[in-house]
Amino acid sequence: MTNLEVIEDWRYSDSRMNLRREALSILMKNFGYQLDQYGNSEYSNQSMYECAHDWVSQGNCSCLGIKEQFKKYYI
Repeated sequence: MTNLEVIEDWRYSDSRMNLRREALSILMKNFGYQLDQYGNSEYSNQSMYECAHDWVSQGNCSCLGIKEQFKKYYI
C-alpha cells in the first residue's frame, strides 16, 4: 500500500479521524480509570483503541452505542 492509498482510505479522512478521537475519548473516560486489585488498568488501552478503530471502520457516523459495543465485544 502506498502513502497515497492510505490518504485516500475513507477510514482515515479528517471526519473519520475526528470520530475515532471522540470514540477513544468516550472509552477512556468510561473504562480507562478502572483498576484491578493490583492497581493496573482493568481494561487495556489496546482494547479501547481497537474498539474505536473497529467502530469507525464499520461505518458508524456517531459514537452512540460505542460503550455497549465495548462491553459486548472487548471486555
